[in-house]
Amino acid sequence: MANYGLGFDTGGTYTDAVIIDLDDNSVKCSAKSLTTRNDLSLGIAGAISTFDKGLMKDVRMVSLSSTLATNSIVEGKGCRVALIAAGREFDHSIPVDEYICISGGHDLSGKEKDHLDEESARDFMRSVKGKVDGLAITCYLSVRNPSHENRLAEIAKEELDIPIVCGHQLSSSLGFNERTVTCVMNARLIPIIKELMTSVKKVMSDVGINAPLMIVKGDGSIMGEAVALERPIETILSGPAASLIGAKTLTGAKDAIVMDMGGTTTDIGILRNGTPRLEKEGAVIGGRRTRVLAAEIATSGIGGDSRIIVNGGELSLATLRVVPLCIAADKYPCLEEKLKKVADMPARFVPGCLDEKKIMQEIEFFIKLKDIEGIFLTEDDNRFLSAIEKEPKSLTEAGDELGIHPYSFNINKMEEVGMIQRIGLTPTDILHGEGSYVEFNRNASLYGIRHQAGKMKLSDEEFIKQAKQAVIDKIAKELLKKLLFEETGQMYTDKIGNNLMDKAVTGKMGLDFGCRIKLNKPIIGIGAPVSAYFPQVAKQFDTELLLSEYSHVGNAVGAITGNIVESIEITFKPKKGEGGADDPRCTVFASFGTMDFDSYKEALKFAEEKATEIVSEAAKKAGADRFEIKKDLDEKRFGFDDTYGGSVLIEAKLTITAVGKPKEFSRQEKSSYYTDLDKKWDV
Repeated sequence: MANYGLGFDTGGTYTDAVIIDLDDNSVKCSAKSLTTRNDLSLGIAGAISTFDKGLMKDVRMVSLSSTLATNSIVEGKGCRVALIAAGREFDHSIPVDEYICISGGHDLSGKEKDHLDEESARDFMRSVKGKVDGLAITCYLSVRNPSHENRLAEIAKEELDIPIVCGHQLSSSLGFNERTVTCVMNARLIPIIKELMTSVKKVMSDVGINAPLMIVKGDGSIMGEAVALERPIETILSGPAASLIGAKTLTGAKDAIVMDMGGTTTDIGILRNGTPRLEKEGAVIGGRRTRVLAAEIATSGIGGDSRIIVNGGELSLATLRVVPLCIAADKYPCLEEKLKKVADMPARFVPGCLDEKKIMQEIEFFIKLKDIEGIFLTEDDNRFLSAIEKEPKSLTEAGDELGIHPYSFNINKMEEVGMIQRIGLTPTDILHGEGSYVEFNRNASLYGIRHQAGKMKLSDEEFIKQAKQAVIDKIAKELLKKLLFEETGQMYTDKIGNNLMDKAVTGKMGLDFGCRIKLNKPIIGIGAPVSAYFPQVAKQFDTELLLSEYSHVGNAVGAITGNIVESIEITFKPKKGEGGADDPRCTVFASFGTMDFDSYKEALKFAEEKATEIVSEAAKKAGADRFEIKKDLDEKRFGFDDTYGGSVLIEAKLTITAVGKPKEFSRQEKSSYYTDLDKKWDV
């Protein structure tokens, strides 16, 4: 009997699917389909529509990676959430629909700081009944003592019938605002992740798959649907994390730079000893620091759908994602004829100093996506939306039709909120024009290229070469920035640093010297267009490029080959003045409570047993039927010479982790996923 796994990755542009033989990680089949944002099940079904239906009966596990959670947070989407904050005011930039701040919370020793105001909390819960879809509870220093959060959760279960999320359940790290952000985001994401899982399960049912559904977490591990519904926040950066695991699976490399180029972004991460490097402070999403353990990923706004602009006779790449001309012309056949008319037209004058967002290009078109309530629009804007409801039109075309100057429309606003979608020239069109990748309407791409080349007084071939080199140089520069950050911890470079980077990336000589940088790790390419750009990037940095024949579905491969990882962290603090004793009395701070012990050794023994029990249950709930337990004890000591009595224990942290494979997954694992857990989480 075959033992197959089905992996999906729902990205911003494409949904990838792959079936893998779980016994040897060999790929049986793979495919892509355009992501259908309004109904994800259509794109998911489309991705497996060409698969042999006979394989489906042997699928033992389905796993999914997605950018849905990350995009939802960035775009401000999600359900209505109420927040109860006890013991401290929260950062009011955190988006919540209803909130109250009450007395309560604890101090660093786990002792009650203020009495919990249960009456005000109960009144607040009754007042928001029917107005919100989720409740977030956060208390000051709940990581030292979660009793107030637990009590508020008990009251909430009596008063409300909605999901309840407590800060200490998601993080054991200090940082009240970061924990509050994480808690609120988690509550907002619950219905979004539920809808995603429902879409996948509908497709599974339609094709006759009866298997566990797993979801990739931001650290590259996986969890079952029950846990994902409780902790959807952990799926942020799921897609980029899956690319790291997929890269390792497809190439076997344990130390490498992984570059995943998609439609919207290029994500860069590092594999060290087979493990993704993790962001120990927590992932930053939408400009806010969370307490979610996730892979340290550098994301750059350069992808197959990046906007190519000719501004004042100069070619540049914008981070804005647009629909490629070739793809749009497949959906709207009228576009090819419109582009043909524009191709040889003389370009309108565009001053080079104009903000790129305001640049009007004759080969760019707009189509209406949806109406959004609460957005103020002028009468001209409403007429523009009506004009582009059925077919895409350029600003000039719409302006002439409506008798309105093209610059009168508030395009930026309508684009930012998602009411309209821009169509334009992209790197995907460049590859279509070159002929190296032709999947959609090549003529549309060629017409767009001809018009832009004319603006620069170049031939089509010269324009294609210059545009392609611009993409390569931008990818190379973003890679170099990531590696410099890894080396120095600094994100910003000065004028000298930028000069050296430019020389290293372009290979151009200055007045008196050039600069070359050699990488000591290979680059693994993930994504559909990597063979077009990454060989030159690797050559510029004098390193090896590793490409699998399945690089184009690397994220989906990573989704199905990850492990379940559940962990808990416990903090030990010796009693005041006793840190120098051989076996001091101490206090234990953990999600399961705050306790005092007469002996450090006794506390360690109890905590290890209790934590092992908790992570074992969590791993089973997440879908694992077999797992190994890892222990990591990190003691902070102040050292003295032995003459003065050795060292003083300041604090200790014990991390207990369960690492295992999902149920129905029978392949014998040759090595642990987190190969360095005996040392540290971050390598």
